[in-house]
Formats: sequence, C-alpha cells, structure tokens
Amino acid sequence: MARQSGYDRHITIFSPQGRLYQIEYAIKCAQTASGLTGVAVRGADACVLVTQKKVADKLIDPSSVTHIYKVTEKIGVLMTGLTADERAQVTRLRYEANEFKFNYGYDMPVHVLAKRIADLCQVYTQQASLRALATICVLAAIDDEKGPQLFKVDPAGHYWPYKATAAGTKEAEASNWLEKKVDELAGYDTAKTIQCGIMCLQSVLSADFKGAEIEVAVLAGKDRFRKLNDAEIDDHLTA
Repeated sequence: MARQSGYDRHITIFSPQGRLYQIEYAIKCAQTASGLTGVAVRGADACVLVTQKKVADKLIDPSSVTHIYKVTEKIGVLMTGLTADERAQVTRLRYEANEFKFNYGYDMPVHVLAKRIADLCQVYTQQASLRALATICVLAAIDDEKGPQLFKVDPAGHYWPYKATAAGTKEAEASNWLEKKVDELAGYDTAKTIQCGIMCLQSVLSADFKGAEIEVAVLAGKDRFRKLNDAEIDDHLTA
C-alpha cells in the first residue's frame, strides 16, 4: 500500500478522505500476515471453527502451533494475524471473561465479550501511545438463551454476529462460497456443520488436506469447547 502523504504516520490523524490509514494497514496485516485462511460456521446446534495448520520450522513442536484457542469452557476463538498479537488478544479475552464471572457469578455471554473486546480495539484507534493489534478474532459459543453464536471482531472495533464467516488470505473467496450455503446452514447437524467448514476451506484453497494439516474446534449442544484430534478430522475428511 503506497504511503499517503504523511497521513499514515500517526494512528489518530484522519486523511482528507476521512480514512485512518494505520487501522487499514492493521486490518490488511491481520488478513495476510499469517498466510492462513480460517472458516467459522454456525449450524442448528453447533459452531465449528476450521483453519489451516502450518508449522514454520521442522524444529518447532507441532502441538504448540495453533490459531484456535479456548477462552472459557464454553467460548472458543479463531484468530488470524500476527501470532504474538493473537496471544496478547487471547490473554485479554480470558481476563475479561474471568473478571466478568468473578464479578457477576455467571459465565460471560459471548455477545458481551465480543462487544467488550471490540470496544477495547476501538480505543486503540484513538490513543497515540497504543498500536492496534493486527488480529481478527472470530468468537464462537453455544449461548444458554440464543443457541449457537458467532461474532467477528476486527482491529477497528467492528463486531457483528454471523451465520458463517471467514478470515485470512482467502477471506473473500471463502465468504462467497459460504453465501451460497447460507440458506441451508440452519438445518445442519454437528457432523454436517463440521464437514461444511472443511469443504469450504478445501474448495477455496483447491487442496486435499490430511488430518494434521488443519485444526478443527467444535462447540455443540451442551458440550464445551473441544478440539478434534487428527483421527476425528480424518474421519470427516473421508466422509
């Protein structure tokens, strides 16, 4: 992205067109930095998070490489962007969720957590001493009252509920693929929801995966956040 005659030097300065270039750069970085694509799908009774898994170096322990994190027993998050920023954001998500439970005595609803973290991201667009975190996070949970819920939060502080969404390098292609399925999603059971997420990723990346090459996390019914192991992923790939 070309330099915009000084307006991109400072996070709090608007350009004459009303744009904050530093925040646009942060969003661009969040989409492209990791080189990965993630997909989240909301079915009738489940939410599924699916993303690629690439280990940068053979010397790194593969079990330590992840872009899907547990926030609480009932909330999971799919992150794309800079790994260090992702971990900082996840730490803040966990802090906010546990602080809420300590203060009010019940689990923090996912829509409240999404709003809280979006508010924090928005504050980062105003203060000169803070750098916006280059992460896009997709929060998933089974809400006690509303059922399966998906929320996406970007570095600017936007947050919206989604039926299905994508983030990362192939976000546009994955979103187009999911738009064609959107009318069917409400009728999908857990297995069908998982397979929809995997199929979307395979389709946009034009690749056949092995179980170790993707990560899949499921929140279904009364179940808590759970990551599928390689054998379970292989079963769904075969199906």
